Amino acid sequence: MPDVSYACPNLHRMTAFDATEVRRLRTEEQLSVREIRARTGLGRNRIHELLRGVPAPDRTRRPRAKDDLRAEAVALRSTGHPVPEIARRLGVSRSTAYLWVRHIPLERDPEEVRERRRAHAKLMTDAQWEEHRRIRDAARVATVDAAAAWVKSLRYRDLVLVGAALYWAEGTKAKPWRPHDCRVRFVNSDPALVALFIEFVEALGERRAALRYRVAIHESADAAEAVNWWAGQIGVPAEVFQPSTLKRHRPTTVRRHTGTTYRGCLSVEVPRSRRLYWKVEGIMKGVADGIGTTKR
Repeated sequence: MPDVSYACPNLHRMTAFDATEVRRLRTEEQLSVREIRARTGLGRNRIHELLRGVPAPDRTRRPRAKDDLRAEAVALRSTGHPVPEIARRLGVSRSTAYLWVRHIPLERDPEEVRERRRAHAKLMTDAQWEEHRRIRDAARVATVDAAAAWVKSLRYRDLVLVGAALYWAEGTKAKPWRPHDCRVRFVNSDPALVALFIEFVEALGERRAALRYRVAIHESADAAEAVNWWAGQIGVPAEVFQPSTLKRHRPTTVRRHTGTTYRGCLSVEVPRSRRLYWKVEGIMKGVADGIGTTKR
């Protein structure tokens, strides 16, 4: 039988070292895998197998260029920053940022999560319907422009009829319980309709300067600015306006018309207007009697 020990001179060295000794060399003497191989004669794979679960000594670890970025990524994640933001701040890919911080769960506020989902759903919906809305908006502009061109200008009869119908729909009217209260007063928030009403009463003989103007607005808004704005819209001095009516603000009420574009409503009252009211009442009676007789 051949001498195995002579054929494999490292055999005695391989069997002389057990796992305990290999681990001691690693933990106490802080040797690297290469140094343990030189000391024991064991193979690389065998040493790695015996050292499974034993961390490498710090001196054997090579410094990595992104260690500082990794530490900064962990710090950002710990303060609640999402992966996309971490990647953007550090100038790395999202996948790299995720690998660095995936062991740190991000706790989100439930309301924040719902808000993000709503924003994402809106973004997807807008993208889906963008072309449809573009076509719809273009069709709307074309239709509005064509209808406006058809109107061109109002003749006297047109102005009186339209103004009377506008007032009868939006203005104050006598009630069955107060049939003789025939004051002409128009309240609206649309400056175009207010201007049309003023043109209408002027066409029936009233003077613009003799009308009474009052702004009705919530107390949380800028009433003085609203008065100046309305005065510019109708072409009269702000000094002729009566004191504004302030509406009490109720926090429980959800109001969407707020901000710098909110200027309340303008009340336009015609003094000593009983006879004018009767005229409007008669015009609307004539319109009602004429329904069904109009030919296209």
